[in-house]
Amino acid sequence: MTRTVVESKTKTAIIGFDQPFCVIGERINPTGRKNLAAELEAGDFSTVEKDALAQVAAGATVLDVNAGVVYNSNPNPNETEPPLMTKMIELVQGLVDVPLCIDSSVPAALEAGLQACEGRPLLNSVTGEEERLEYVLPLVKKYNVPVVAISNDDSGISEDPDVRFEVARKIVQRAADFGIPAHDIVVDPLVMPVGAMGTAGLQVFALVRRLREELGVNTTCGASNISFGLPNRHGINNAFLPMAMGAGMTSAIMNPVALPVPMSKIEERKAALAAAGIVVPDDVDLEQFCKLTGLGSTKPRAGKEMEAIRAANFLTDNDPSGAAWIRFNKDPDADTGAGGGRGTGRRRRRA
Repeated sequence: MTRTVVESKTKTAIIGFDQPFCVIGERINPTGRKNLAAELEAGDFSTVEKDALAQVAAGATVLDVNAGVVYNSNPNPNETEPPLMTKMIELVQGLVDVPLCIDSSVPAALEAGLQACEGRPLLNSVTGEEERLEYVLPLVKKYNVPVVAISNDDSGISEDPDVRFEVARKIVQRAADFGIPAHDIVVDPLVMPVGAMGTAGLQVFALVRRLREELGVNTTCGASNISFGLPNRHGINNAFLPMAMGAGMTSAIMNPVALPVPMSKIEERKAALAAAGIVVPDDVDLEQFCKLTGLGSTKPRAGKEMEAIRAANFLTDNDPSGAAWIRFNKDPDADTGAGGGRGTGRRRRRA
């Protein structure tokens, strides 16, 4: 049975066909987040701290750390990203005990993260591009870490799932040349938006089955890609994730957190109630108000996607006796991580 082992200093997460689904929290990433990018350039890591704690509380098994911000003061990421990656890794692993996923397109930043990381992190990522293979695979071997393998190569991203499968096979074979076993490769078959390609879901389900049966590898994806550009993205994501799990997918890079309801939404709901003749007291408990009116919560909490994953873990017998499901539904705010990590208190030596 294929098992990919990822470790922090004190905790082990296992990605595997017979394991609870591994949730890799994606929020520590400045891509598309202008405020976070500006904070990082200014040396402000308060949002990183909040995102780390909130994702683990919501049930993330592993945290992805991406330092890919382009500074206005220095637009060369080869100079700025390695020291920033080191700082972020040190900060995050000082706050939480889950394993980390080091995420960068800058080779020097990957190695900086590997040097700073305690335990056995997941490296994100290698592709089928020759230059990337030649740099990343020796790093994977040197530090004895598992790696995310993305199914695109020098020709780009193919819409043909057979082509993407062959890219994955190529990466697995090239990794074997370095002595890297298939169980240390987690393939991302690339999820296309279903709004642009109606067969995107069917494609990835078929690809995941082939990757499991023919290559014996674990799989992951950027889960939100499936719903890109569509309304009610959570509804699509909630259906996609259990279906992908049923096809054999063993992890996903995703946001496990439902963000707090902003005050603007609360005021809009109060105004709507007032227009209907319902007066809301000025001193109303805002948390109770949000829950009673269906707005959500004033605090970060596990998102609906996490609820779907927990249910699927139960249905696939990866939640013995439904203990995690029952605990979560008794008190959702008290759940601190039913995503599948298993602490062992040991640290794997690097080869």
